[in-house]
Amino acid sequence: MSRRVRVAVLLGGRSSEHDISLASARSVLEALDPERYDTVSVEIARDGRWELGTGENGTTAETLPVPTSKVPATLGEVDVVFPVLHGPFGEDGTVQGLLELAGVPYVGAGVLGSALAMDKDVFKAVMRDRGVPVTRNVTLRQGDPPANPFGFPVFVKPARLGSSVGISKARDEEELAAAVEVAFRHDEKVLVEEFVDGIEVECGVLGNERPEASLPGEIESHGFSGADWYDYSAKYDEGGMDLVIPPRLPEETVERVRDLAVRAFVAGECEGMARVDFFVRPDGEVLVNELNTIPGFTATSVYAKLFEASGVPYPELVDRLVQLALERHERRSRLRY
Repeated sequence: MSRRVRVAVLLGGRSSEHDISLASARSVLEALDPERYDTVSVEIARDGRWELGTGENGTTAETLPVPTSKVPATLGEVDVVFPVLHGPFGEDGTVQGLLELAGVPYVGAGVLGSALAMDKDVFKAVMRDRGVPVTRNVTLRQGDPPANPFGFPVFVKPARLGSSVGISKARDEEELAAAVEVAFRHDEKVLVEEFVDGIEVECGVLGNERPEASLPGEIESHGFSGADWYDYSAKYDEGGMDLVIPPRLPEETVERVRDLAVRAFVAGECEGMARVDFFVRPDGEVLVNELNTIPGFTATSVYAKLFEASGVPYPELVDRLVQLALERHERRSRLRY
């Protein structure tokens, strides 16, 4: 019998999406077949401290990098790392850089793809250059006055956060100024985006050199926080949204979504997995809104549901992601530096 693959699941993290990461990681750990995988968890607290293992016997390490701590040694000893971290300090290329230095295979996009997707401003610039249609925006830096060439309403968001944290819908100049102030509390760069009157559609992508798109899903939002858009409440509260797979769109539009999802994945230097979010206007125009390299990953998250509807059940999805990580590491190990 072959040796079990040793997998370290990274969870938690310093971002506001810490609790979402914990839920995603629990699902991943439960899905990894104990007959084939030997798992260890490494939890990152909100203050940045790393803890090896969970529960009463966890070993607390100093905030990394600390060469004498047990955590880097553990990461160096496993066969593959599965980062289930959302937002800054986990999904943005920082942890991916640490794992590159450790020389250990890891699931998901590399340093560049992770950093690019996290920065919505630069991501859109790259997409435009590669001919992938995206929503229009202007970018503000600290000290810039609020700007809006699109008319109202508009969305205002931090450039490098996820899960709708710090995002506001502004309907007039007063709300725009307040929204920009809120967004600047979370980031030094802020986007003012045009409002797109259309259907929100999401599509999963899986693979390395030959990525494949899932069936897309249509988001029907029922947020409970008073917002009339797909906000944090709609994403994570029970009953906050319905996912319609496939979306109620013409077949050619659905195929357009799938094609653009793969194009955005490739243009964004992604590997492993990503969820691409779209708007579809009433005239059928499809626009990429953003790309998430580590989407919510519970068995009931959108990404998992999309692939389940596409014939890839959750345990198989997790297994394929681990294998993709190992394949990429083997491929890249042949490069000469």
